[in-house]
Amino acid sequence: MACAIALVMPEAAQAASRIKDIVDVEGVRDNLLVGYGLVVGLNGTGDTLRNAPFTQQSLTAMLERLGVNTRGSQIKTANVAAVMVSANLPPFAPQGTRIDVTVSALGDATNLQGGVLLVTPLMGADGQVYAVSQGSVATGGFSAKGDAASVVRGVPTNGRIANGAIVEREIEFKLADLKTLRLSLRNPDLTTAQRVASAINSFLGTAAAEADNPTTVQLTVPASYSGNVVNLLTDIEQLRVEPDLPARVVIDESSGVIVMGQDVRVSKVAIAQGNLTISVSETPQVSQPAPFSNTGQTTVVPRTSVNVDETKGRKLALVDGSISLKELVDGLNALGVSPRDMITILQAIKAAGALQAEIEVM
Repeated sequence: MACAIALVMPEAAQAASRIKDIVDVEGVRDNLLVGYGLVVGLNGTGDTLRNAPFTQQSLTAMLERLGVNTRGSQIKTANVAAVMVSANLPPFAPQGTRIDVTVSALGDATNLQGGVLLVTPLMGADGQVYAVSQGSVATGGFSAKGDAASVVRGVPTNGRIANGAIVEREIEFKLADLKTLRLSLRNPDLTTAQRVASAINSFLGTAAAEADNPTTVQLTVPASYSGNVVNLLTDIEQLRVEPDLPARVVIDESSGVIVMGQDVRVSKVAIAQGNLTISVSETPQVSQPAPFSNTGQTTVVPRTSVNVDETKGRKLALVDGSISLKELVDGLNALGVSPRDMITILQAIKAAGALQAEIEVM
């Protein structure tokens, strides 16, 4: 019996996941920031001011703030590009923290390589400025062209600035003052939510956690952790829970990728798969008159060959009921079907009511 338990326990431990890997704590989250700015110093790969009036207006306004009056004059430069700057503000980021930003061309600029982003305020959804960005743009792609040929690798109109923004305002959220916490499951499921609540209650020794719905677990802070919510989260996020998900088959028809969950089951059903292939080949021949003949002319005589392949030898296959995922895959592979044919077969099995799983087509 001891040997049997030793063999079973490692497998169960491997199947379980930490609570911190399957839930999010309400309030502990990133915030999206966005801003509009100018990238300068480009080597003639910036916006065409005639086609991007917003770039010219932004350039004129920036020069006026610096004391240069360009109103009424025509500016001709291809070294400036209007860009959108985006970033993720981490939770509890204090003032002075540096974060990465992404820079994306807004106009008809062809390459941001070598450019420098000027001071750009980054705003949140409430319209307040939370960070300011500036720095040299690093792109992962490149482009080069000549008079008759060009080459582009990656996306040279998109780049990043490592540690390119400084946090100027903190988001007020006092985690230690909370009396209740809400844990949100990343993959909503009733069974998983109940298992999370049960694991927390077993660890705390009290009914402090309760599953409200498939997504949310309500956790009341025990008296022993009053004012010390960080320690509470540190302790419970290491608890292990085995997630449970509904049986599902995910199909990507564009690439032919099929992903099936381990709980997919198929009732007893018969499957036949065959293809009818008709190939038509043309081998025209040239017909010429006899040598030194004054009559006749050279013509092309068509020659057509038609072949029909009915893929004989494919028979009706019987799939026993309540088979597992491995048995289903082995059975379909034994029929010699391709992934794209397998997609059609799975959809047909679902239409027949024999596939006990949800099909999701991407």
